[in-house]
Amino acid sequence: MARFLTDSHSAQRRWALLSVCLAALALPLSFSAGAVAVPVLASQLASSPASLAWVTNAFMLGFGSLLLAAGGLADRYGRRRLFLLGSGGFALATMFVCIAPDLFWLDMARGLQGVCAAAALASGSAALAQAWHGQARARVFALLGTTFGAGLALGPLLAGVLLEALGWPSVFAAGGVLALLACTLAARVLPESRGQAGPLDVSGMLAFSLALSMLTLALLWLGEFGLHAARVRWALLATVLLAASFVLIERRQPAPLLDLSLFAQRAFVGVQLLPVATCFGYVVLLVVLPLQLLGVHGQSVATVGVQMLALSAPMLVLPLLAARWATWLGSTRLCVAGLLLCALGLYLLSRQAAHPLPAQWIPLLVLIGTGTALPWGLMDGLSVSVVPVQRAGMAAGIFGTVRVAGEGIALAAVTALLATLICQRLPGAYAPALGKAAVYLATGALQSAQPLLPGSTALQLQRASGEALVQLLHVLSALTAGSALLLHVLLRPPPAIAVPRTDS
Repeated sequence: MARFLTDSHSAQRRWALLSVCLAALALPLSFSAGAVAVPVLASQLASSPASLAWVTNAFMLGFGSLLLAAGGLADRYGRRRLFLLGSGGFALATMFVCIAPDLFWLDMARGLQGVCAAAALASGSAALAQAWHGQARARVFALLGTTFGAGLALGPLLAGVLLEALGWPSVFAAGGVLALLACTLAARVLPESRGQAGPLDVSGMLAFSLALSMLTLALLWLGEFGLHAARVRWALLATVLLAASFVLIERRQPAPLLDLSLFAQRAFVGVQLLPVATCFGYVVLLVVLPLQLLGVHGQSVATVGVQMLALSAPMLVLPLLAARWATWLGSTRLCVAGLLLCALGLYLLSRQAAHPLPAQWIPLLVLIGTGTALPWGLMDGLSVSVVPVQRAGMAAGIFGTVRVAGEGIALAAVTALLATLICQRLPGAYAPALGKAAVYLATGALQSAQPLLPGSTALQLQRASGEALVQLLHVLSALTAGSALLLHVLLRPPPAIAVPRTDS
C-alpha cells in the first residue's frame, strides 16, 4: 500500500512538472515568434516606430517587471492558484492579441500577456522547488531551463511556417494553446503549496515595476529622439528616483519583496549575472536578426527560420547534457567556457554581417548557440539553491526578474544602439527624419523608412543597416567576454583556510 501511494505521488509530480514545462514552452515561444511577425505587422497595420517596438517590449516589460511581485504573491496566496490564474489568463490575453483591430490594442494585449506570464512562471518554478529536492531538483530545473530555451528556439521557425500558412494571428495563437493545455493539466495534478507568510509589499512592487517601465521607455525614446531630448532625460531621472525609492522601501520593510542582503554574496550576484550574460549572445539575436534579415535584407521566412534554428538547435540538447557534465567539470568552468565560446562566435559573425549569406552564417550561429546553451541548463537550478525552500518563490522571482527584465532592457538598449548606429550612416540631408527612419530600420520596417529618405535607395539603406549590425555585434561580443571574466571571479569558490594543528 505504501509503495502504491509513493508511486502515485511520483506520477502526480511528473504530471505537475509537465504542466509547468508546457507553460515554460508557451511563454518564450510567444516572445520569439512574435518578433518574427513584426515586419508583417508593419506592412499590414498602420504603425509608428514606437508601436512596432512595443509588440515585443510590452510583453517583456509586463513579464519582467512583475515576476518579483508574482513570486511573493505565490508564496503567500498559493502557487497552484496563481499558476492557474497566470496560465489561464495568458490564454485569454492571447485571444485578445489575435482579434486586436490595430497595433495599439495589440500592444495592450501583449502587455497583459506579459503580466499573466509572470504569474505562471514564478508560481510554477516555486511549486517545482517545493516538490523536488537535492539532485532531483537540479535535474528538474535543468529540464525547465531546456524547455524555456526550446520555446525561444522553436519560435522563429514555427512563426515562419504559420505566417506563410495562416497569417500573423496564428503566430501568437500557438503560445495561447500551449498555455491553455498547461492550465487544464495543472488544474488536475498541481498540488497547492505556500511559502513564507507575511504582509504584501505593495509599495515595493509599485516602485520596482514603475522603475523598469520608465527605463524601458527611456531606452525606446533614446533610439528615436537621442539623448538630448527632454523626454529621454526626464524618463532616465524618473528611473533613478524610482530605483532609489525601491531600495529605501525594501530596507525598511519587515517582509521585503526583495531581500537586498543577498546581494552581498558573491555567488548570488554571479547567478543573477548569468541570464544577463546569455542574453547578449542569444535572446537579443533571436529578435534583432529576424527583423534585419526579413525586413531589411528581404530574405524569405523559410531562409530566416533555418538560420534561427541553427542558432537555437544546441539549446534543445546541450542544457541537459551540461547539467550532467557539471558534476565532473564544475558549473563555473562550463558557464565561463560557454560564454567565451559565444563571444568568439559573435566576433566571427560580425565579419560576415555586412552582407549576410545563410551558408556563411549558419556555422557561426551554431557556434553562438552552443556557447549559450552550456550555462543555460545550469542557471535555473543555481537560482533556487541560494535560499531556503520557504523562500523559493522569492528566489524564482528574483532570478526570473533578472532574466526577463534583463532581456527586455537589453532588447530595448540594443534596439536603441542599433538605431543610433544606423542613423550615423544615413545621409544627413534628411536630418529631421533621420531618427524616425533609423528606428524603422532597426525594427525591420524598410518600407516605412524609405519614404522618409526619398533620395536613398533600398540598397543604400541595407548597407547602412549591415554596417551598423557589424558594430553592434562587436559590442555584444565584448560584453559577453567581459561577463565571462566577471563570472569567473564571482563564482570562484573562496580559498580554503588552513587550520593549524595543535599537538596535545
